[in-house]
Amino acid sequence: MMQSTATSDHISSSEAATLERFIHVYQALRKDNLDTLDTIYSHDVVFEDPAHRIEGYDNLARYFDTMYTNVTDCRFEIHDHAVNGDIAFISWTMTLSHPKLEGGAERAVKGCTKLGLKEGRVVMHRDFFDLGEMLYEALPVLGSAVKMIKKRLGQ
Repeated sequence: MMQSTATSDHISSSEAATLERFIHVYQALRKDNLDTLDTIYSHDVVFEDPAHRIEGYDNLARYFDTMYTNVTDCRFEIHDHAVNGDIAFISWTMTLSHPKLEGGAERAVKGCTKLGLKEGRVVMHRDFFDLGEMLYEALPVLGSAVKMIKKRLGQ
């Protein structure tokens, strides 16, 4: 269940509306509507996750196009979100299936996102999630090693 956006007196309705639009786009995002990303990101957006740093919307659009071309399915479920001034946070679960990972079985990865908002657009997007859980644990041989290391670390 999605929680309400946290608000305070110094948060404008513009930031809250930008966050709500972002959530709507991501919850509906599929291979056939990647062009909706253009409605939320600024042209000079900086996107970071554990494996990438991408600068500029054109580069980000190419990244998403490649990613969604290679996966069988990828979707996001948003759980909680909050906005404070021009910064927003979102917790989510990404469910994806890729033909080369565990025979195409669905994988659910929990994560969170920090967004920088400006003039109704996302100017900074930083995802935090366990890359090992998403990718390495699904690979033959390497997956067993990563799981063993995590077990030894008490995870």
